[in-house]
Amino acid sequence: MADAELPPVTGRVKWFDATRGFGFLVSDQLDGDILLHFSVLREHGRRSVPEGAIIECVPVRLPRGLQAKKILSIDLSSALPQQPRSSIHPAERADRKALVDAAGEFEPVEVKWFNRVRGYGFVKRPEELGGEDVFVHMETVRTAHLPELEPGQKLEARIAPSGKGLTAVELRAFGSPD
Repeated sequence: MADAELPPVTGRVKWFDATRGFGFLVSDQLDGDILLHFSVLREHGRRSVPEGAIIECVPVRLPRGLQAKKILSIDLSSALPQQPRSSIHPAERADRKALVDAAGEFEPVEVKWFNRVRGYGFVKRPEELGGEDVFVHMETVRTAHLPELEPGQKLEARIAPSGKGLTAVELRAFGSPD
């Protein structure tokens, strides 16, 4: 069965992980994110693109979702110095500020798992501090400028109670100076 090629669309780079070689575009013209693999960037002399870049592409609908089949143009003018857009809904921002205000001091944690595609994961407090799982959102990882989170990786986190359990509101590499 042939892939269902769609008309060209324009989208903004939501994120791109150069280490893994893929990322996602969001477009107002289609429902769902569009997978962007580094192989389609080669024709433009690139292996990655920054968040916020505007890309015109020809998407295809595959069994697992949308994917960019061909890149028609890359516009980097909006990528820098613009900050990445927050995926936090405006109504939740006030709650996030309250969480940050309620968070304790940095404490040691270990990455349990983190999925960049889903945009979240969990870290775990050491057993001597309770051993609880602590939710961590992609925004928190981005703000900390941490390239990857791998299971077993040691970090430090400021943790706050939320309506759904414990949430890491700040992260940093283990042993970072204050």
